[in-house]
Amino acid sequence: QVQLVESGGGLVQAGGSLRLSCVASGRTFSSGVMAWFRQAPGKEREFVAHIRWSDSTTYYTDSVKGRFTISRDNAKNTMYLQMNSLKPDDTAVYYCAARATNSGSTHYTNRANYAYWGQGTQVTVSS
Repeated sequence: QVQLVESGGGLVQAGGSLRLSCVASGRTFSSGVMAWFRQAPGKEREFVAHIRWSDSTTYYTDSVKGRFTISRDNAKNTMYLQMNSLKPDDTAVYYCAARATNSGSTHYTNRANYAYWGQGTQVTVSS
């Protein structure tokens, strides 16, 4: 049984930093892609960033470029999201997602691209 478990959320002031973690168990995603999405109250769940497990190629949504960094640790089967210069607009529940395969030329930014999801971790940025 595949499980994705997020941690690291919390309350932080604007301009601060948080580091989210997502631990995968039950399988590895060595040929796939893992991603972070987020959902603010009353809004659709939106793509934040993804990383190809094979070569660590990354892709970000424009609103977080230069502030967030996605990374992974093969040995720990863990993905991270380092979030710096946080803004109140970053307040949301952050979800970890994974898919088992990838095409090198595709950006997987749609929820439907991912078969596996974590339960989410709350990030709140105060002004």
